[in-house]
Amino acid sequence: MEEITSKAVLEQIREETAEKIADSRCRILICAGTGCLAGGSGEIYEKMCALAEKYPDVEVCFGAEIAHGDGPVEVRKSGCHGFCEMGPLMRIEPMGILYTKVKVEDCEEIFHRTIEKGDIIRHLLYKQDGYEYQKQEEIPFYKKQTRLVLKNCGHIDAEHITEYIAVGGYQALEKVLLEMTPEEVVQTVSDSNLRGRGGGGFPTGYKWSQVARQPEKTRYVVCNGDEGDPGAFMDRSIMEGDPHKMIEGMMIAAYAVGAKEGYIYVRAEYPLAISRLKTAIAQAEEAGLLGDHILGTDFSFRLHINRGAGAFVCGEGSALTASIEGKRGMPRVKPPRTVEQGLFEKPTVLNNVETYANVPMIILNGADWYKSIGPENSPGTKAFALTGSVKNTGLIEVPMGTTLREVIYDIGGGIKGNGTFKAVQIGGPSGGCLITPHLDVSLDFDSLKKMGAMIGSGGLVVMDNHTCMVEVARFFMNFTQNESCGKCVPCREGTKRMLEILEGIVAGKGKVEDLDLLEELAEMITDTALCGLGKSAALPVVSTLKLFRDEYMEHVVEKKCASHTCTALRRFIISPERCRGCSKCARNCPVGAISGVIKEPFVIDTEKCIKCGACESACAFGAIHIEG
Repeated sequence: MEEITSKAVLEQIREETAEKIADSRCRILICAGTGCLAGGSGEIYEKMCALAEKYPDVEVCFGAEIAHGDGPVEVRKSGCHGFCEMGPLMRIEPMGILYTKVKVEDCEEIFHRTIEKGDIIRHLLYKQDGYEYQKQEEIPFYKKQTRLVLKNCGHIDAEHITEYIAVGGYQALEKVLLEMTPEEVVQTVSDSNLRGRGGGGFPTGYKWSQVARQPEKTRYVVCNGDEGDPGAFMDRSIMEGDPHKMIEGMMIAAYAVGAKEGYIYVRAEYPLAISRLKTAIAQAEEAGLLGDHILGTDFSFRLHINRGAGAFVCGEGSALTASIEGKRGMPRVKPPRTVEQGLFEKPTVLNNVETYANVPMIILNGADWYKSIGPENSPGTKAFALTGSVKNTGLIEVPMGTTLREVIYDIGGGIKGNGTFKAVQIGGPSGGCLITPHLDVSLDFDSLKKMGAMIGSGGLVVMDNHTCMVEVARFFMNFTQNESCGKCVPCREGTKRMLEILEGIVAGKGKVEDLDLLEELAEMITDTALCGLGKSAALPVVSTLKLFRDEYMEHVVEKKCASHTCTALRRFIISPERCRGCSKCARNCPVGAISGVIKEPFVIDTEKCIKCGACESACAFGAIHIEG
């Protein structure tokens, strides 16, 4: 493409690309995010491309509603549409149709019925409560959201810079380079009260101002894309679906603080995000938007990608910068802080993907616009990965201050199956639990802190009444303990001891005094651990102990697990009324724990029973069940 050396050239490319898109007969946007690709969307893309090439001159779009320009039928790979529960997804423009759970064998029908004739294929539409939704924006999952950071995800080709430019991309960069001083940029971000979306909620503008005022003139801008929380994929979806938005935010940060180089630290488990970022950087360099004298100004900036070391602790700032430097990713004692001595011991701006993606919008629309969204102290929107026992799982974006009830029931569609809401784990392994009385609590930094929880990077794991909260605490503690870098004793030894206690409890070997010991250890780790990850490591245990102490007591006193999750605490029994004495259960028991006489009720020796459930599966009469 033509090198962009001025505002005029950028505007020309924007107008030409927008005109080309408008002239296309229709655009088929196939979700090529990681989730849909795993479901086969890559094969769907290839099939739709083959069909479009087979009929290059076909008179498509007969229906008046789909009539567009007279150009070609465009088949594009988009980023994540967000509605992961319904993938693979296909959006058809200009109708705004969203087809769900698309298969390769559906492609012929889609092309000939929808693309050629403008007909709707009803069995591919999303349906809820007996109503089918033709347009994507009408689906409750989308209608209740405010998609700003995720606005382009699913609507543009993530692998072509011109499509980002066509929807207003790099306008904010153009504005700061040609109309604003670095000080004005910092002030605008400060006035917006944008807070870091990586978990801590630290004021972004203040962080930038600290770097900008350092006497050392060599400075760096670093993006934390090491999204390690189980169940979280917000940053991944932005990097895959709209990488230039994040890159533009980093460039604005670099201009604001006087940095010439930037680093994007992406976890190695995100190969598609790395590939799309490499493509985006290469295209930006070719276009002259990265490199020397950008848009004909004195501003020069270059970007590098570093693959993460596969360690959760590398999400912590000093561990991350150490990893980029080629050292082992371990936190260090502070001060000095990253803003003073970060990467290569130089002043460093370190924000996460979502934080940078907010910046271009703030520059274009102003600080007051941004502060008008959500509460004053936590303005803007927040992306969440909604997973667990909820009907509509996926990636969502809502204004800060939205309640948990709105997220779970209005967007998520409520609890799936026959379950009822029990709790939600928010903030990942370092977060806490919220329960029914918290459903109407505002989802913002300050409100959640009062509840003993945190937004974290934005993972929301919904749990129903079939969930054992003791096992949930054990799961997250196991994750945290495995991911501890081991540098400080409180985290290295404290989390190990807490995990041992929790494992004993779920194994039926717990004691009442173990609960007091868990609380003592949690307090010690929180007060003395070296880094923020260690200080928050015990939060899931503290939170569940506070809210679900009765479940812990049931485990340690009654040796029972009401949800039947903890295998060691199961007790299988045979109902004499239902048992036909067929002996099938005894024949399937691997340890010979079942005995009896044919045509008379059999019994289980609970001392021998290993709780494998083979007898329950084998019984044809439903006579065997777990007690309680």
